[in-house]
Amino acid sequence: MVDQGERTFVEIACDESGSEGEKLIGGETDVFAHAGVRLSTEAAADCLREIRARIRSPALEYKSNHLLRSKHRPVLVWLLSPAGPIHGVAKVHLTDKAYFLAGLLAGLLGEDHADLHRNGPRTFGPARWTRILGAFNDLIRTSNRQPVSDSLAELVAGTPLADRLRHADLAAWREEVVLNPLLPALAETVRHWSDGGRGVSVVHDEQPSLTEARIAQVRRLLDGVPLRLRFVDSRLDARVQVADFLAGVARKIASDQLGGRGDPELTTLLRPFAAPSSAWWNGVRRAPGRDLPVGG
Repeated sequence: MVDQGERTFVEIACDESGSEGEKLIGGETDVFAHAGVRLSTEAAADCLREIRARIRSPALEYKSNHLLRSKHRPVLVWLLSPAGPIHGVAKVHLTDKAYFLAGLLAGLLGEDHADLHRNGPRTFGPARWTRILGAFNDLIRTSNRQPVSDSLAELVAGTPLADRLRHADLAAWREEVVLNPLLPALAETVRHWSDGGRGVSVVHDEQPSLTEARIAQVRRLLDGVPLRLRFVDSRLDARVQVADFLAGVARKIASDQLGGRGDPELTTLLRPFAAPSSAWWNGVRRAPGRDLPVGG
């Protein structure tokens, strides 16, 4: 705990995996993960030393891909196990990027988020629905606030969605919406560790996308939860390195589950770490293996 005057601040270390800014469809990753750990510097250093001792790689800097190699599976299982060094002191906020984007579209149209995410593929077919989301993503990332882009209009032509999009006030909506999933993920991470009122001091890996303007957006999302934020080189802070490990392995485990390639053991081990506020559809199965992999 850090005492800042009359308010007590809890300090956590954070890192992310899968960040591609406002590009949510058609990028390198389909899941974004933001991890926060509450460890002392000494405990984090002990954790890193144990990982090195178990993996025995000559690499100067260890990353999550070391843990994800099949030959190092026992190390990953140990790290995530109830007896491991981060159990009970770490959380990861997961974002299914397609679900997140469907939520933005639902907000623009005044639709129910889960209904649109469930019914979109049913109505248009999975491939066309992905193209619709991609066209919508391209539209809202541009500085040109046309009512509806030509490509999006063509994809939804002749459907009720086309009429609703034509009448949507895209310009006004765009001024208020947050497109980068890092911002709500960071806000939810802070909210979790605030425990209903205490301040949160975040030590975060250097993140160029977290400009002063975007940090101000995070503060607005927090609605009064006190936040102190400083950036460090992850190589110089063992706590941030541990957060990097958790974010990286969580993103890969969740992505595999989302794509129907889930590993039951790893999914089960990850579940206690997942923030309940994760942007993940907790509803009827979309396809085998694609229901909510973590949470609670």
